[in-house]
Formats: sequence, C-alpha cells, structure tokens
Amino acid sequence: MNINLQLDALRNAYRDGSTTPRRLLLSLREKAAALNPDYHLFIHLLNALELEPYLAALDDRDPGSLPLYGVPFAIKDNIDLAGIPTTAACPAFAYVPERSATIVEQLLALGAIPLGKSNLDQFATGLNGSRSPYGACPNSVWPEYPSGGSSAGSSLAVALGVASFSLGTDTAGSGRVPAALNNLVGLKASKGLISTAGVVPACRTLDCVTTFTATAREASELLALTAHLDPRDEYSRSNPLWNDGSAFGTPRPFRFGVPRARDLAFFGCHEGPLLFGDAIDQLKAMGGEAVELDLSPFLEAARLLYEGPWVAERYSVAGELMEQHPQAVLPVIRAVLAKAPAVTGVQTFRAQYRLQALKVLCDKALEGLDCVVTPTIGRPVTLAELAAEPVLRNSELGYYTNFMNLLDYAAVAVPSGFMGNGLPWGVTLFGRAFTDQYLLSVADALQRQQGLAAPAPTNIARNDRARLVVCGAHLDGLALNWQLKQRGARLLEVTHSSPDYRLYALAGGPPYRPGMVRVKEGGAAIAVEVWELPSSELGSFLTAIAAPLGLGKVQLADGRWESGFICEPYGLEGAVDISHLGGWRAYLNDRR
Repeated sequence: MNINLQLDALRNAYRDGSTTPRRLLLSLREKAAALNPDYHLFIHLLNALELEPYLAALDDRDPGSLPLYGVPFAIKDNIDLAGIPTTAACPAFAYVPERSATIVEQLLALGAIPLGKSNLDQFATGLNGSRSPYGACPNSVWPEYPSGGSSAGSSLAVALGVASFSLGTDTAGSGRVPAALNNLVGLKASKGLISTAGVVPACRTLDCVTTFTATAREASELLALTAHLDPRDEYSRSNPLWNDGSAFGTPRPFRFGVPRARDLAFFGCHEGPLLFGDAIDQLKAMGGEAVELDLSPFLEAARLLYEGPWVAERYSVAGELMEQHPQAVLPVIRAVLAKAPAVTGVQTFRAQYRLQALKVLCDKALEGLDCVVTPTIGRPVTLAELAAEPVLRNSELGYYTNFMNLLDYAAVAVPSGFMGNGLPWGVTLFGRAFTDQYLLSVADALQRQQGLAAPAPTNIARNDRARLVVCGAHLDGLALNWQLKQRGARLLEVTHSSPDYRLYALAGGPPYRPGMVRVKEGGAAIAVEVWELPSSELGSFLTAIAAPLGLGKVQLADGRWESGFICEPYGLEGAVDISHLGGWRAYLNDRR
C-alpha cells in the first residue's frame, strides 16, 4: 500500500475510502518490520494485539470526528506509552509504565495511532544516532552517514514513510539535527509548551518534546493541538494567545539575523557556505532583510552545556545505574558523564550566573529581529568518522544547536537544499520564546519558495510583537512618544493611511491631540507611522489612552489593515478639521 502519509492527504484517503486505519496501520507495521534490520529505527514495534485497542476505538468513528483520526505516529523510546516498555535505549534501565506521557495521551485522544517505540542515542545523550545497543541508525538517503540523533528512529520513521509524524526530544539539538539529515521539519518548541510529563529526562530543566514532520504546516497544526498547560509537569508553561494556531500565516516583510562570517563553522565542508548563502537568498526573496548578528555569546552559552555543570543533571538520571552496573551503559555515554560526580555547587552557581549574563547579551541581540537563521549542522559526518572520533564529531554536530534550550529560545529546523551527493541539508530558524508559530510560518514560506506545492496561508503571520499605527502625539519625537519607547517599541515605517480619513485637531490639551475618523467620501491620505511593541505591553498601553481616542483598525495606503488610533464621533465636538494639511506634524508646523 502506497499512500501519502501527510496529514491532509491521509484525511482525504480516509474520507474517500481509499484505506482504513486498520488496513493502513497493519500495512505500515509490515513495512517497518522489513526496514528494521537495516535501519534499526524501532526498538519495539506494536504487534497486532497491541495495536487493536487503538484501532478498535476508531471503528465506529467518522473520519472527520477527530483531528488526527487514524494518523500513524512513532514515539521516541524515552517517552512513555502505557503497557509498552520504555528503555531509553538501555535494557537494564527498562520499565513498563502504567500511564502514557501527557503528549501521548493528547495524541491518542485526538485519534492518532502509535506504531511503535523508536530507537535513540542511549539516554538521549548524542546527536548522531549511533549510540544504541539496539543498533546504529543510518541515514535515510545515504547509509554511510548517520541519521542524526538522539531522536534517530523518530526521524527515520517519517523519512522512510512509516509514520505521518513522530515524537522526539531535544536538549541539545536532538530534534533538529536528525531533521536536517533526513529532509524533515524538526520543531523544538519553546520550553514547556509541550508537556514532558512521562518523559525520561536528559536535563530536566532543559528538555523539550519535539515533532518531526514533512512540512512546517503539519508541525504548526500539531503544536496548536498539543500546546496546553499540564498540571503533571512542573515545567509546563501556558501558551500566549499571540502564539496559538491562528498565528500561523504568511510572513510580512521581516528582519532576520545572520551570523558574522567569523562565527560560522563548516568544519572543512566546502558546500556548506554555498548552501547557507542560498538559504539566505531565499529568505531575502521572501521579503526578508538580513542583519548581521554577533553569534559569539550564543556559542559561549552552547559550550556550557557539556563543559559546564549541566552534565551533572544528565548524571542524575543514569548515574546510579552507571555506578552499580557500569557495563549497562555504553562506554561513550560513560565517558560523557564521567566528570559529573566532581561538579560542585559552587561551579553550578557560577555557571548559572555566566549563563544569565550571556542571556542578557543574546536577548539584546534579538531585539528588532523577527528571527535568526543558522545552518542546522556545519557538515555531515560519516559513521566511520563517528566511530573514530565519537566525542569530537558529535560536538561538531551540535555547534549551532546546543545553546537553544539554555537560552530559552524557540527553534525549527527546515530543509533548504541538497548536497552534491544528494544528502539533505537545512537551516534552523530561531527566535524568542513563544514565537513558535511565527517561526513555522517563515519555515512554511521557505518550503514554498523551494517549490513545495501548497497554497500560501490567507492570514498574516503573528509573533510576540504588535504593530500600531499612530497619527498624532505618539509620533516619533512628539509629546507622548515616550509611552511607546518606554514599552520597548521601535519605529517600523513612515507612511500614509488610505485616502478614506479626515483628521481633526481635538479640543482641549495639553497634550494636544488629533482624532482620525474614517469617512465614506471626501477623505484624504493622512501621514502616519507604524510602530512595533511587545504584545505583552499592548494592554498597558491601551489603558493609558484617554477618551475620546481608542484603538481600532486603520487601513494604510497599500491596503493593509493594522491596529491604530481611532476617534469616537462624540469627540469631534469643538474640533477643527485639519485634513487639508495631510498630517499632525504639518499642523504643528503650521501653527508656529
């Protein structure tokens, strides 16, 4: 059975009767079983008896009754599925959970069906997919290369066509490196957006559950369905409404950071710089403005993950087993964790202080940017190179990924090209926490720029910044402009409204203020400015606006509608029509 497993295509197949969940899942299980001896993608494939409860639950359901009706997915084997062993790729560590992880419970309730538990680098410690007693995971395109890890089997399940999507985890890049190497979208959402209850920790304070999909649009849908506060997870966080599913859309012109040339590393790969340059050109063609970014504080933060005390957090999970049964833990994992017992409290706090100092620098660097683009990996390494120098080559794979969770950023890995040998290559888009849907919007536009046959979303993408049209005392340098600047606002553009407005000098003052009113006829284009401020500050700004003014929708000269100042009709009593002057600045100059 050869069926397109992408979400929309699979829904159509169920609706038109091309297949059923039972027929599809049993077929996919056979396909996965045939692939497993070569790719080692599953540690445990659910058998027909284990699949039956999930299939039976859909027997009397209409395909349109559940958002993920009959959608097959794979679960990284450090994420619990009730009744099935969780191993974290360590047989001596294995246990059988009575309850599924929260994210798995959510997906099952939405109609998705688990195909099996996928292979990983042991205890999710590695970025290559070769550190498992269940076998190394080769790349889906070229078997001489690794799949990437630690979410190795999860990436292969989607890339090899046995799952519509899969769950991984990400502490240092485990949800992004395998995506880049297998031509997938890997979403590492903001920490806490997807619950980690029921997940074997790598670093409890940093871990994220991730998704692998063929497209950014599918990742957006899955995030919107699962980003909920979870009482089971002390690290769970509420998703702001500016980051809900409706935030996914078509990006307006945007500013993206590009690392300085001196901060880029491709580790001898000659194709990497060219492919990265192509990706930058594609972003520019989408309306992006490239801005040089100093990546050095981000890279310093990255080094703290393994060179600093966070290795002790990993040890808190596997350390006891390693001490009592050292042979149960792979030698390379033991080597990584070996220095953890010597980490002191003083070292831990000093590292936290340094990380906080770096975060201040990094957050400052992101101000005024909508996102940053980097390569996802500097260069692919072969399985032979990993075997010869496992720690060094693994470290190279994490050059652009290790800092993300330490600094609390959102990130999405997206395909952007292919190397000369056909191996996939991709970039990562990252930005402030809770800009996940915006990053996915840019990733979706990038995929369409590369030829993905999908219609552009009809709505405009949103992030954690709100746009505001001002026409009077809040204009740059005027009496009330400080109210914007103290909230971190920045001027985006100087433009005009559509020719549908009248401008009045309102009675009273100081401060003296205009009122802009939309009219059916006899209107004029009024000079305005578009500012951008953090969405979290918009409420306090709104409450400070004095009557008769308020915020509504204002149409600009190019047809866009943006939030902006409007005036209640009653406020025009005693006002003077100054529309003929074309704007508030012109009026102030005319009065002098």
